[in-house]
Amino acid sequence: MTAMTPAGDYRSTYREDMTIFPTRGSRYAVWLGLALLCLAPLVLGRYELGLLITIGFSAIAALGLNILVGFTGQISIGHAAFFGFGAFASAWLHESAHIPVALCIPLAGLMTTAVGMVFGLPAARLKGLYLAIATLAAQFILEDFFARARWFTGGVAGRITEPFELFGWVADREESYFYVVLAYVVVMFVGAANLMRTRDGRALVAVRDHYLSAEMMGINLAYYRTLSFGIASFYAGIGGALYAHYLLFVSVEAFNILFSIQFLGMVIIGGLGSVMGSLMGAAFMVLLPEAVQMAADALAGGAIDRALRLGASISFLREMVIGAAIILFLVFEPDGLARRWRLIRAYWKLYPYSH
Repeated sequence: MTAMTPAGDYRSTYREDMTIFPTRGSRYAVWLGLALLCLAPLVLGRYELGLLITIGFSAIAALGLNILVGFTGQISIGHAAFFGFGAFASAWLHESAHIPVALCIPLAGLMTTAVGMVFGLPAARLKGLYLAIATLAAQFILEDFFARARWFTGGVAGRITEPFELFGWVADREESYFYVVLAYVVVMFVGAANLMRTRDGRALVAVRDHYLSAEMMGINLAYYRTLSFGIASFYAGIGGALYAHYLLFVSVEAFNILFSIQFLGMVIIGGLGSVMGSLMGAAFMVLLPEAVQMAADALAGGAIDRALRLGASISFLREMVIGAAIILFLVFEPDGLARRWRLIRAYWKLYPYSH
């Protein structure tokens, strides 16, 4: 009798269930996507590469917030302050200690981790609205620190940074700095995906799902809640350092509460508890204002503009559309773009028998 091959997706071990690439096709698709991205500087202009770079360091910071909010169930509305601390820390390390920029970026991430752990200590005892207020306090405390600590930030005048350099290779243009950001995106996202497969990653998820049951199973709630703040701060610091050495200037005014809300929007739109959703949410939040601006420029001076008498105020549609997008995703797609992508993949995988 001929042995029959089982039909369907059968996984007999926990290791198979937690694999990053569930199929060989998904692995090949990722390698193909990376290859195409490596060719992007050869075919795209500086404007398009600038958008990709912005998506890259924003996605790294958003992924850190997703580990905190989506995977651990903690709330933070002060993420932009840690993003800014990483930016200033990298610039300060290079100027004061003359450390190469290539080393300043990871060191800035570690410095931001230490700061995040300090502000994350209330997470061991607080949750919900009280924790949100504590993180809001952290946002304002760090904003005040940025304005007053001229030795660290340059005060209201800001601080000039230097371009990324490694073994004589200087990434001072979009075509070269794109590869730096791409390398960090790959490393940080692979690290987060592997973290969620470890015991610590599963403990973070257990704290989110039911903290009482997790505590009864021997999981130290205070340790893992504080750890999640440290990890989120590390990712924010890395993203901020990449931001600083891309713009070559860091300003105090850039890291306000509205920036923190944008990071929350990336996580919500991309999908809570999804590594890939962080990248999707960052891309959506970066590209949406650009699309709205293009539409506003096309409408400016036209019949619709004259009929509604919008005039110059049409540019404010950018903020309105971002807020409307967050509300619509919360109502109609609370699991974000990541879930929609999974449904699309499942549909075409079973096509034409999908239902």
